Amino acid sequence: MYFCIRKGEIYLFSMRIVLIGAGNLATHLGKALCDAHHDVLQVYSRTISHAQTLADTLHAQYTDSSAQLLTDAECYVFAVKDQVLPSIIKEVWGMHVNPSALFVHTAGSIPLNVFPEEINSYGVLYPMQTFSKQREVDFTHIPVFVEGNNDETLKRLEVLAKSISQSVYRLSSADRRYLHLSAVWACNFANHCYDIASRILDHIGVPFDVMLPLIDETARKVHELSPKDAQTGPAVRYDEHVMNAQLELMKGQPILQDIYRQLSQSIHERAEE
Repeated sequence: MYFCIRKGEIYLFSMRIVLIGAGNLATHLGKALCDAHHDVLQVYSRTISHAQTLADTLHAQYTDSSAQLLTDAECYVFAVKDQVLPSIIKEVWGMHVNPSALFVHTAGSIPLNVFPEEINSYGVLYPMQTFSKQREVDFTHIPVFVEGNNDETLKRLEVLAKSISQSVYRLSSADRRYLHLSAVWACNFANHCYDIASRILDHIGVPFDVMLPLIDETARKVHELSPKDAQTGPAVRYDEHVMNAQLELMKGQPILQDIYRQLSQSIHERAEE
């Protein structure tokens, strides 16, 4: 254990960590942990090239075999796809790793009880952000939500989270479901709308770049206004002439037409509240 200093604060804390996963979140979380002077010992991925690429960045060992996992780490962080999380947790625990080690998953929609009760110390560390390997992020500004199976574990998780982020919150599995749902609406669905807009522009040979000032201003507005007060467009006033004309432009694309109708109805009803 040694001093971990961030933003003028001193943490008498560091952990020897094995990182399970090598995708977008694992990549950024691994870098953040190393920046906070934690010791990422090893990266595990079922795709050996992915494990090696991330391990080389973190100056860690790598493996694609659970039989080769280090068993003396203080923390095992699982940053993998939701559907494989239960099986990989059991697989790692079955390797008879350090019984006092902290097991942590990073999923927004998976409850705490995905961990077997036989594990002594387990919890959740959920960074609420969208991650892509190609884009650097400042992890210190990412909200991190934690939950633990007991008070001691929760305190350990809070210290770990505070070593990489300035914004750390306790949140139960039940409430984290709503947080993740909100993030899907604000991020994933919004980005899909960008993709729809891009395809429409492709049809007339206009680059998507023309939308960036509009997207940037829309995002900036909600720093000062509530999303409800920032809403504009034909659906707010329910301008059926404009809306019907735009629906006609999507003739032959019934799914997009239905999305347009449903969102417009929701926007108008919200504006009337």
